[in-house]
Amino acid sequence: MEWLSRRIASSGVCSRRKASEAIREGRVSVNGNRVTEPSTRVGPEDAVEFDGVRLSMPQNRVVLALNKPKGYVSTMSDTHGRRTVMDLAPQGFVGLKPVGRLDKDTEGLLLFTNDGELANRLLHPRYELAKVYEVAVRGKVADATIVRLERGVWIEGGRTSPAKISRIETLGDGAKTRFLLEIHEGRKRQVRSMCAAVGALVVELRRLSIGPIRLGRLPRGACRKLAHPEVEALLESVGLAEAAPPPKSRRRK
Repeated sequence: MEWLSRRIASSGVCSRRKASEAIREGRVSVNGNRVTEPSTRVGPEDAVEFDGVRLSMPQNRVVLALNKPKGYVSTMSDTHGRRTVMDLAPQGFVGLKPVGRLDKDTEGLLLFTNDGELANRLLHPRYELAKVYEVAVRGKVADATIVRLERGVWIEGGRTSPAKISRIETLGDGAKTRFLLEIHEGRKRQVRSMCAAVGALVVELRRLSIGPIRLGRLPRGACRKLAHPEVEALLESVGLAEAAPPPKSRRRK
C-alpha cells in the first residue's frame, strides 16, 4: 500500500504537492469513487484516475546516468528532427524521462528516471542540490571576475545565488581558462549566462555531478543504471528517503 498522492507523483503527472491539491479539489478517483483525502492508501489492484484519465501502475524505480555528448537536445522528441538524448537511452524502461536539460552544446551528466516525484524534487530549487560544471572560457580570467561569479551576478530572472569556483588553470598561453563551478540552482543556460554577465565567453561546458551522483569515467554517449546505494543517496539528498506522508486531517468534535 502507498499514499495516493505518492502514486500520482510516481506516475509523472505532477509533483506530490500538486497531486495533493488535485485530490482535495476532487479531481482524483479510486475505483470509480471520488477521493478528497491525500493520505488515502492505495494498492496495486486499485484503479486511480486523474482528471478522468486512468493512470498506469508505476514501474520499479529506475535511475540512469548518461554522459551526454554535444549535438543532442535534452527532450523526448524534436519537431526539427534533431537528435535527442532519448536516442542514447536504453530501451525497455517504461516511463523513462530526462531530468532537466543540458543545452545542445553542453556535455556531461544527465539523469533519467521513471519516478515523477524524484524528478520534480531534483529540479526544485527548494532542495538546493549542488551541481558541478567544468567550464572553459576564452582568454584569461581576472581574480575580480572570479569573485563576482562567486558572489552572484545578475542574469535573466534575478541575481544568482553564491557559487564556488575551484581548480582554476590557464591554458595555451592565456588563450583559455578552465575552472570548476559549483552552483545550487538550475536556471535555463545559467552557467553560460553567468559567464556572459562578467564578459567571459564559454567555449566548453561539461557537467560533472548532480548532488551525490558523479559522472566519473562514464564514456561519452554511454548510459548506466545507478547502483542501489547511489539511488538511496540521491533520494536522501531531496528528502525522499525518510519522507513522511501528509498527516490525515482530523475533524474537531
